[in-house]
Amino acid sequence: MKTTVVPAQITTIEDRIAGRLGLSQLLLLVAPVFLDSALYIISPPFFRSATYKLVLMVTILFICGLMAVRIKGKIILLWLVVLLKYRLRPRYYIYNKNTLAGREQPSPKVTMELEAETEIIAQPQHELLPLTIAEVTRVQALIENPAAKLSFVATKKGGLNVHFTEVEEQS
Repeated sequence: MKTTVVPAQITTIEDRIAGRLGLSQLLLLVAPVFLDSALYIISPPFFRSATYKLVLMVTILFICGLMAVRIKGKIILLWLVVLLKYRLRPRYYIYNKNTLAGREQPSPKVTMELEAETEIIAQPQHELLPLTIAEVTRVQALIENPAAKLSFVATKKGGLNVHFTEVEEQS
């Protein structure tokens, strides 16, 4: 008795319905009939032919016919979908370790305590006073001085400390 191996279900091959046309190709070729008839009925002058209607109908027919062409086993519409997904994908991935994904949600009591703590932290530790014109001039001269060193130091809590270190020139 001869035995044959029955292959597993193959879903990558599209069934051919009419000749060498698949279902998606047939739908693309039949769609202009429905779209053009809807255009003929809905657009003014109603139920009458017009030049712009004919141009739109031929354009729809051409586009749908072009989308049904098969290249390397796939129709052009699928190639365009792949291309659009590629073009619309995000270009950069920004890693944020502070997301709530996969973490337990805090209880409401803990949330209120955290909000109270953040209000205390959010208040400035010292009040900033506006500078006088003489102080602004002095700071600008200090920044422009090549002998002065300007350094920025980031703190662990996200603050930024600015330090001016003036180096006196020896003559």
